[in-house]
Amino acid sequence: MANWRDGKLGALRMGVRHGAYCLGCCWALMGVLFVVGVMNLAWVAVLTVFVLLEKIGPAGAFLARAGGAVITAWGIFLVATNA
Repeated sequence: MANWRDGKLGALRMGVRHGAYCLGCCWALMGVLFVVGVMNLAWVAVLTVFVLLEKIGPAGAFLARAGGAVITAWGIFLVATNA
């Protein structure tokens, strides 16, 4: 509410600003959702539940770090086995 703008032009400016912020902070997640969303809707549901628990769950910070560690370990494993 601190950046509220009146009128149609103000609404457009707020929307563009919010969209740019969302894209800037979540571009990687958006990319993953696009890739898995095209392939399998179930993966989109799994990622949605994970992000929901991460954002509103009591152990959100732990879940975020644990998820990052798991994905990093998985990536290292994939690189090591396909090299």
